[in-house]
Amino acid sequence: MLLNPQELILLCLGFFSIALLYSSVGFGGGSSYLAILTLVFSSFFDIRTTALLCNLVVVSGSCFLYYKRGFMDFKKFIPFVITSIPLAFLGASFKLKENIFFIILGAALIISALALVVQTITLPTQEEIKKKYPPYLTYILGGGIGLLSGLVGIGGGIFLAPVLNHMRWEKSIKIAALASFFILVNSVSGIAGLVSNGTFQMPLWEGLALLVSVLIGGQLGIRISLSKLTGRGIKLTTAILVFMVGVRVLMVNGLQISI
Repeated sequence: MLLNPQELILLCLGFFSIALLYSSVGFGGGSSYLAILTLVFSSFFDIRTTALLCNLVVVSGSCFLYYKRGFMDFKKFIPFVITSIPLAFLGASFKLKENIFFIILGAALIISALALVVQTITLPTQEEIKKKYPPYLTYILGGGIGLLSGLVGIGGGIFLAPVLNHMRWEKSIKIAALASFFILVNSVSGIAGLVSNGTFQMPLWEGLALLVSVLIGGQLGIRISLSKLTGRGIKLTTAILVFMVGVRVLMVNGLQISI
């Protein structure tokens, strides 16, 4: 084992908490898993594989429950995925000045989160009003978010959800379901890439313990969300999580300040 029992228990509790919180709005928690694993694992391949598998476990459970409750509208979701997959591969191939890019990205996430909070709080009614958009826009959005996901290397759901909530594309619960499906497809694609490149590796006991932790946390989070959270609650929780990730991206990746 790479970690002693006490360290592993603390790590599992952290992953459980992340999965509990992120799954409530359809996210997997991949960016937070990566941040924590860099502190405890020395191998980049171990870090990437473990985070991706944890992400996959959380969103798989969420997708299953969203499907059972009738929120998985595949006819509406597929266009996002069709364009996101190839453009995510394209984005991953670009070479950019990382700190400048992450400063812009972090600032954009923070502004998006704050705008979503203001929009949600100032809504005159609890009713969620949907707006109609031309079908081609879903392909454009899916491709754009896929490209951004490839550039950054984290799940696209955290970019897609606030944008669609701003647009009032659908009810917030369906947007959360789409975010889970979007992350699921991209996570499977990422794992396939690791396997094909021969870089799929994970410490056995630590990995299994973390997968069980996020499975339990993810299932609790999505069930609490489906039974307790209103549309407004989902939007505010989404905004908080996006804000947290935005601050981390800006400080750590952009300005290279440890937090």
